[in-house]
Amino acid sequence: MSLPKYLTSRVFLIQAFLALLIIVVLAYLLMHWLTFTTDHGNEITVPNLSKLTEEQVEEKLDELDLTYVILDSLDFRSGYPKYSVVQQDPLPGAKVKVGRKVYLKINSSGFSSVKVPDLIEKTYREAVPTLRALGLQEGSITYIPNLGKDMVLEMRSKGRNISPGDKVLKGTKIDLVLGDGKASYEEFTPTDTIESPTDEMPNEQ
Repeated sequence: MSLPKYLTSRVFLIQAFLALLIIVVLAYLLMHWLTFTTDHGNEITVPNLSKLTEEQVEEKLDELDLTYVILDSLDFRSGYPKYSVVQQDPLPGAKVKVGRKVYLKINSSGFSSVKVPDLIEKTYREAVPTLRALGLQEGSITYIPNLGKDMVLEMRSKGRNISPGDKVLKGTKIDLVLGDGKASYEEFTPTDTIESPTDEMPNEQ
């Protein structure tokens, strides 16, 4: 049988149909296998874990087939309970697959202490970044007469004077007393003393 006749024969058409049917079935099974192994379409919404303890986090994520990893502890933040979640990745509302890890940062147990830096005779612009770098806060500003404009003359906390090297808790507000750039002395005008002329005694004759 010649090739053109074979390609148009019933036997060839049946074989071609069967081959196409097998390909379609295999493709269908492959798609279902990929969907199963990759959990396609089975996404989970990450919950908000803020301010939850580790025990609460574990319970909540177990229900969703998610896991967690604690990265580290952050400096104590007064708005969060001790050892509670401060930051998380992925963020709340994100869509993830089953078994995805959620990375957490935990609030520390309390404020740690820090030494008060020496800001005396530093400018206000120098003082503020130094305080923030140490975890301290800028408090109220008071001006007093002094030639050094915006120069730190005193540091106070809760109404009392503090000195460089004193220990305070992180997050403490440091009040600064600054110079107003005006003279703080009184001008004195020297008074010339004029000696009274001494009356000469007349020469005795």
